[in-house]
Amino acid sequence: MRVKTKQIFVGNVPVGGDAPISVQSMTNTDTKDVEATVAQILAFEEAGCAISRSAVNSLADAKAIPEIKEHTHIPFVADIQFDYRLALYAVEYGCDCLRINPGNIGVDDKVEKVVKACKAK
Repeated sequence: MRVKTKQIFVGNVPVGGDAPISVQSMTNTDTKDVEATVAQILAFEEAGCAISRSAVNSLADAKAIPEIKEHTHIPFVADIQFDYRLALYAVEYGCDCLRINPGNIGVDDKVEKVVKACKAK
């Protein structure tokens, strides 16, 4: 049985509430390798995925986001581990959503900075 939750949007994809269940997949490419990352996301699209997620482990990965999005058609989720500044860069460079683990991002003020940056976008 499905529990009704609050609906949000990841890019243009509704998640929760009465929205259909969406499929998300995560790339296993080096995100700054735009050609490989785009090819994998296009394969996700062909398979029916509604959302893609990629690791953002460096500033170069974050800077690749606009070009990746230019060549793909589903929302881009930036997966951030440990460095809150990479989340800020991913937001600056246009990710549609962030996946962070507040427990490994660090102290509350770092998480607050990420939340404020997201709200500002």
